[in-house]
Amino acid sequence: EEQFVESGGGLVQPGGSLRLSCAASGFSFSTYGMTWVRQAPGKGLEWVSSITSLGVGTTYANSVKGRFTISRDNAKNTLYLQMSSLKPEDTAVYYCAKGWGSGAGANARGQGTQVTVSS
Repeated sequence: EEQFVESGGGLVQPGGSLRLSCAASGFSFSTYGMTWVRQAPGKGLEWVSSITSLGVGTTYANSVKGRFTISRDNAKNTLYLQMSSLKPEDTAVYYCAKGWGSGAGANARGQGTQVTVSS
């Protein structure tokens, strides 16, 4: 069974930083692209970023480009999202998902991790 455990969220002031982690299991992690998506209160899923299976290629939503960095450690079956210069509009529950691109959000299965950006 595929499992995704997101962690690292919390309350942070505008301009602050957080690093999210996603521990994946139940599939061959190193052979799949991976994706972060988020869901703000009262809104639908928003694609944030994707990374290729070997971590060579990455892509970002315009709203986070230059502020967020996606990475992965295939030896640890773990996906990361380093977030900096956080804004109140980044407040959301963040999920990881197997696959590449905005469509991968449909694969989100974990409980997510809450990120709240507020002063």
